Amino acid sequence: MSSSTEDLPELGDPRLVEVSEDIYAYLQPDGSWWINNTGFFVGKKGVISIDGCSTAARTKRYLETISSVTKAPVRTLVNTHHHGDHTFGNFLFKNATILGHERTREDVLHYGLPFDAPIFQDVEWGPVELAPPFVTYESGVTLWVDDLPIELSYVGQPAHTTNDSLVWVPDRSTLFVGDLLFNGGTPFLLMGSVAGAIEVLENVVKPLPATTIVPGHGDVCGPELIDDVLDYLNFVMSVAEDGFKSGVSPLEAALETDLGRFAGLLDPERIVGNLHRAYAELGGAERGARIDTRAALTDMVAYNGGQRLTCYA
Repeated sequence: MSSSTEDLPELGDPRLVEVSEDIYAYLQPDGSWWINNTGFFVGKKGVISIDGCSTAARTKRYLETISSVTKAPVRTLVNTHHHGDHTFGNFLFKNATILGHERTREDVLHYGLPFDAPIFQDVEWGPVELAPPFVTYESGVTLWVDDLPIELSYVGQPAHTTNDSLVWVPDRSTLFVGDLLFNGGTPFLLMGSVAGAIEVLENVVKPLPATTIVPGHGDVCGPELIDDVLDYLNFVMSVAEDGFKSGVSPLEAALETDLGRFAGLLDPERIVGNLHRAYAELGGAERGARIDTRAALTDMVAYNGGQRLTCYA
């Protein structure tokens, strides 16, 4: 059953937070499916944007917000990974260089245009055109906003996706982490690796001396969120190992699992997709290998009582 305007909750307006001088986080409530965070750096002659939004309307509103802060043009758009909530709006950054990991370009093209039925409630996407990164890198690159260096780096292995990048500002101890971290939402690893995400958070993200972190969804936070997400990921691995040994399906394992302290996170049905990913790797698949994501999403709908997944984008 599709959603109507009357079904949509009052999510509140996006919030602009200056996390450091001339560095902004653009936070979109409630941070659930297809409602992500972005951010931007303001220089004297141009702006660097970190990601776009899922729909044309949301991306236009984000660009209007940038214009309310500075008259400088957006000259560079960084994609932290390929997911459509971060990339479907790319086409509206008309004069920007779009930059991302080489697999980000590949997976934007592989995923294709947005869809909703039969998985998600109806969304007004707008006239989305695919616009993948056209400048790519293998390991990383340094960007500059005036005299401020911004270190853009691939995390080295599949985690949230196969192509996650960090945006690290060492002079400001500020980190844009993309969807490696969800604040208040259930992490989602279907197109990446649960085991890989644990290693990346432990060995790549944690060692950075970040005091301010902008997650891909949810409020700006500090490094304490890393351990919160690790707790969930280790919980998923425990459930997956038990279920895999017992011979039950990912959906059955999820339905039999008490989410406990994680039950209050947004979009709890993601446990099913996460188990599909973990099962694949327990069965010998390489980390980040393409699996049947449609089957996993269909199982998530079943976990949700047969109702399409809630989407307020």
